[in-house]
Amino acid sequence: MAESAEKEKVKWTTTVIISSSLKSCEIATALENRSHKVRYSKSVENGAIIFSCTGVAFLLMDTKECFMSYEEIFLAKIEKFINIHQNSFLVLSAALHGLKEWKLMFRIQQRFLGSNLRILPVHNTVNAVNLMCTVAKITSKPHIDSICYRMTTTKAYIIEQSPVWKTLQKINLSNSFNPNQNVNYKCSFGRILK
Repeated sequence: MAESAEKEKVKWTTTVIISSSLKSCEIATALENRSHKVRYSKSVENGAIIFSCTGVAFLLMDTKECFMSYEEIFLAKIEKFINIHQNSFLVLSAALHGLKEWKLMFRIQQRFLGSNLRILPVHNTVNAVNLMCTVAKITSKPHIDSICYRMTTTKAYIIEQSPVWKTLQKINLSNSFNPNQNVNYKCSFGRILK
């Protein structure tokens, strides 16, 4: 138990590729403050952040900018982004997510329904960095193995503690059902089946 607590205290860091357009933004500084290795690239989409070890890509967009530009322009940008990145997230920033912002998210969801795009509504830089780091961390190989192991262990524990499982063990249901036995079974319509 103490060993797993120590593993949790180890700070998770990775290389993050950020669009050069975000060089002067708070988000780059916030990621550097978390000890991530930040690399800037002119070849990635403006507003893109890619966690290299997991392949997770985030596209940062401000709702104000979306409202000020033509809908087809920002939708084309999103489409280009999701065509390049298999595991893509749209980080949609707004100080307050009111009716207008939710309608915007709904239009984006309708347009890209069935695609690999997920939308993360955020309010500020700290919120955005926390969400991006959490998603990237849980999709990284060592952490996903740990999560799968914990989920399997938890599932086994739940099944073992289940009253249904205990009842089935008591009546030993697996031995009582034999398809070769000549027994009449009554179905829900009252007919007798052989």
